[in-house]
Amino acid sequence: MAPPVIPFGSSGDRVRELQARLRALGLFHRNPTGYFGTITQASVSAYQRGHGLTATGSVSRRTWTSLRSATKPPTRDELYPPTTLPLAKPDPRCLTGRVLCISKTSRTLAWMVGGRVVSAMDVRFGSEYTPTREGLFQVNFKSRDHVSTIYHTPMPYAMFFSGGQAVHYSSDFAARGYSGASHGCVNVRDKKKIAALFGKVKAGDKVVVYK
Repeated sequence: MAPPVIPFGSSGDRVRELQARLRALGLFHRNPTGYFGTITQASVSAYQRGHGLTATGSVSRRTWTSLRSATKPPTRDELYPPTTLPLAKPDPRCLTGRVLCISKTSRTLAWMVGGRVVSAMDVRFGSEYTPTREGLFQVNFKSRDHVSTIYHTPMPYAMFFSGGQAVHYSSDFAARGYSGASHGCVNVRDKKKIAALFGKVKAGDKVVVYK
């Protein structure tokens, strides 16, 4: 048997292209990660079943040729989207003005100006015991090198919107991902993105947290 064109467990640009092409067909329900794991394997099997190929989940030359002929070459934005998970449809309150549009469902934050997404990033929220509040708020104040007075933990690039709840960078989120949770704040794991956002957001800008 010929070796697969894109092996299971591999990573890189070709895996990213594979995922983007499968996503274009509605078979891969995340943004491309560049890693060929079990979710990608299941998506490949689904494609094979729908196109008269043996559903092995392995990307043979025949499967790769078929998929490439069935899809357009992905754009750079499709290959390298700004968030791990696709952005949710924005809440109607996000469509006017300058807004931090935060979806609990997609676990993403979109910085929107005049109804257009300027930048986006992954976020996580508080646990069931310290939930992140939902609703329409505004940025009350910003603190670049903030340290929590309650938990004594760093909250860099903090933008407070509801009492002690803020959007801020979290080194724990960067290290542990979604296995952890905040104490009610909106955590961001990409330090460069939150630093750039911190420089753009002004006190008084809207914050919308919704499901």
